[in-house]
Amino acid sequence: MNAVLIVFLFLLGLALTVKGGDFFVDAAGWIAEVSGIPKLIVGATIVSFCTTLPELLVSLMAASKGSIGIAVGNAVGSVTANVGLIMALSLIFMPAIVSRRQYGFKLCMLTASILLLFLFSLSGELKIPGAIVLLVMFVVFMVENIVSAKRQIGSNAETGEKPAKDRRTVLTNVVKFVLGAAGIVVGAQLMVDNGTALAGLLGIPDAIVGATLVAVGTSLPELVTTLTAIAKKESSLSIGNIVGANIIDLTVILPLCAVISGKPLPVLTQNIQLDMPFCLALVLLAVVPTMLSGKLRRAQGALLLAVYAAYIALLIVSIG
Repeated sequence: MNAVLIVFLFLLGLALTVKGGDFFVDAAGWIAEVSGIPKLIVGATIVSFCTTLPELLVSLMAASKGSIGIAVGNAVGSVTANVGLIMALSLIFMPAIVSRRQYGFKLCMLTASILLLFLFSLSGELKIPGAIVLLVMFVVFMVENIVSAKRQIGSNAETGEKPAKDRRTVLTNVVKFVLGAAGIVVGAQLMVDNGTALAGLLGIPDAIVGATLVAVGTSLPELVTTLTAIAKKESSLSIGNIVGANIIDLTVILPLCAVISGKPLPVLTQNIQLDMPFCLALVLLAVVPTMLSGKLRRAQGALLLAVYAAYIALLIVSIG
């Protein structure tokens, strides 16, 4: 296939995925607001699940086509990008006070998720029992959020203007929901097919393409959500979305790839020696100081960004 056409189709897939995610998040956010769910819970569950759909579909499609490097690199690389790039930018522009009561469980779940995924993968493959443990963690995470939502809706209801519920608004959001889902599915297919072709054309390993181009591309919905939250000074929605999206990435995507295939999911040497250790390091840098001080600081964001830059530099060096 012509190189120009491959690049065009990859960028088209990226655009469809991002815009589809944008529509999907808008519709899901409207549904959440109508239901009266607190913003922290909206960010950590509904918005997070919607913004992780691109990563989920890209990795599932890649695994089904045998492109394991893209599947694993995308799943882990998306978390690395979310923390080292997107969360870092959020903290640099919008430091925040963190309630341990609200965030403590979620931050602990995030740390445990990457640590267990790393440990379960050290043998060179993610076996079915390990995948099931991670999926159970996802269920626990969602149940805890639902319980928290029920508790907060009654005792700490948010005030403000209620979203419109007229027929036109409902129809608009239903259309956004459907078109968003379609855009994500088609875009993910284009990204996987042409990302693999691009890697072969340039002689770059699938794992590096998955951890960089595809991972950052599928993380753009989180970036858009975070930038919007920064503009509206909604730190709870921003951080809640990033934390929730990362937990879902780690406890659903690769475990689901393994369970659906019915056999252990191969994990490449690069994933074990470089991608997962850097991802774990970034998560610890984000979580430990926050749990100790109760604050997300600007300097913390700068450090996360520096570590992420070092990770990208090492990936570039490894190509040579």
